[in-house]
Amino acid sequence: MKHTLKFISSLFLFFSVFLGHAQDTPEISPNKKDTLTKPKTEVSKPAIKEVEVKTDSVIKTDRYGLRVGVDLYKLTRGLYDKDYKGIEFVGDWRLTKKYYLAAELGYENKTTDDDRLNSSASGTYIKAGFDYNFYENWLDMENLITIGLRGGFSSFSQDLNSYKIYNPNPYWGELPPVDVNQKYSGLSASWLEVAMGLKAKVFDNVFVGFGVQLKLLATNKKPSGFDNLYIPGFNRTYDGSFGVGFNYTVSYFIPIYKKKVTLPEIKEIPKK
Repeated sequence: MKHTLKFISSLFLFFSVFLGHAQDTPEISPNKKDTLTKPKTEVSKPAIKEVEVKTDSVIKTDRYGLRVGVDLYKLTRGLYDKDYKGIEFVGDWRLTKKYYLAAELGYENKTTDDDRLNSSASGTYIKAGFDYNFYENWLDMENLITIGLRGGFSSFSQDLNSYKIYNPNPYWGELPPVDVNQKYSGLSASWLEVAMGLKAKVFDNVFVGFGVQLKLLATNKKPSGFDNLYIPGFNRTYDGSFGVGFNYTVSYFIPIYKKKVTLPEIKEIPKK
């Protein structure tokens, strides 16, 4: 009995010491456990630069005046084509920022040798209308890419030099041509044309240009007995009422007055 009480007392003392030690150990909350077990990693974000938008203005000077020139193609064609002589002067006047009054004035003498007849057309012509420039120039540039409309009129004469009589049964060969040398004066023609072209400034006030025209014949006064195979200013009439032309020009710009235009310019300035 004495040994039994002593054992129970020792056992009770052991549990008391164990429970006291357990109460001295601090409790760790679930959040603190995650903090202790998993170290917190901080991700650095790239710095965002603040940009200040500043609106400034640029003053551009547009020049207005008269541009005159000559068609180099017609001027030099007579050097290699013995059946042609001609010259054409071109000009335009700037009305607004995009629109130009335009005109061409010329003279042509062209001999046409067809299968059945040989004729020569000579006379003057004038074309007038407008051009629209849809090219956006940078500062101090004056290049043009244009599309425009013209009305043309020509006053000319035709010389019937010779003709051949058609032989439906050429057993003995073709008949020789008949020399006529008959002149028909007081002839005229008119047409509409769409003109497309470009002009580039190569030196101060000097421009080089190239243009193409699509033409539709409106009126055509013909001589008796044969057709107008060539109309000065219109070109050949082999394709009926439609014609095509082109020119290669060099021109000089004469400034008359200037206009200042304010253009907005946006600049981005980073903040410090």
